[in-house]
Amino acid sequence: MTAPRENVPPPTAIVTGATSGIGDATARALYEAGYNVLLTGRSLPTGEALAADLGPRARFVAADLTSSDSAQHIVRAAYAFGGGLDVLVNNAGIDHTGDLLTTPMETVRAVFETNTFASLAMLQAAGALMKKLGGGSIINITSRLASIGVPSMSIYAASKGAVLALTRSAAVELAPHNIRVNAIAPGMTRTPLFEAWTAEQDDPAEAAQRAAAGIPLGRVAEARDVAGAVVYLASDAAAYLTGISLPVDGGYTAT
Repeated sequence: MTAPRENVPPPTAIVTGATSGIGDATARALYEAGYNVLLTGRSLPTGEALAADLGPRARFVAADLTSSDSAQHIVRAAYAFGGGLDVLVNNAGIDHTGDLLTTPMETVRAVFETNTFASLAMLQAAGALMKKLGGGSIINITSRLASIGVPSMSIYAASKGAVLALTRSAAVELAPHNIRVNAIAPGMTRTPLFEAWTAEQDDPAEAAQRAAAGIPLGRVAEARDVAGAVVYLASDAAAYLTGISLPVDGGYTAT
């Protein structure tokens, strides 16, 4: 799962939610590391443009991960494209901010469908193939909010906390099949969602500065910071790591 050697076929990775933010940066980083990259997302024009920008070892498959057959379809497409499956990056997700006591259950279910159940379905489909192929690496993108409490973020935090619990249990259950399962917990990251949030504030620049001031390293993460952690956990350098949650938050959860 490191960069390919001469006469050795490139390893293959799936990146869900690949069309923006952390997913886009992760797809680029894995491609640069030598992977075949199967990209998924809902926007066909954006996804195809990204694949074309990356090059011949990238392919995009449009998919709604909340559909019952999407996970199997994506995994089959990755195997057909790359001839194997070495890495799954479960990155697709939706944000939610709202009052815990008044959020309709319909909204709660929608958040869990994308953030939790879709990740589980992808893990099942990819894990089944990796088991046949002799192993692999599954990396779930969770959140700092899976481990801390923040007002108005309870629903989102619960959906990501469930994925963190899944990560730990799956790591133990799949270890005999040489499948490593880890999580990355980003802190505030400069993505389109972050930019949209700051734009809604009375003073966007001040809001961004205030967010950075609460982080020990003094800045909001860039998407490439998270992507670098993904490449590491996917690689042979992390061959003895499974069941961990790696915080990429500038020290926020250490305070």
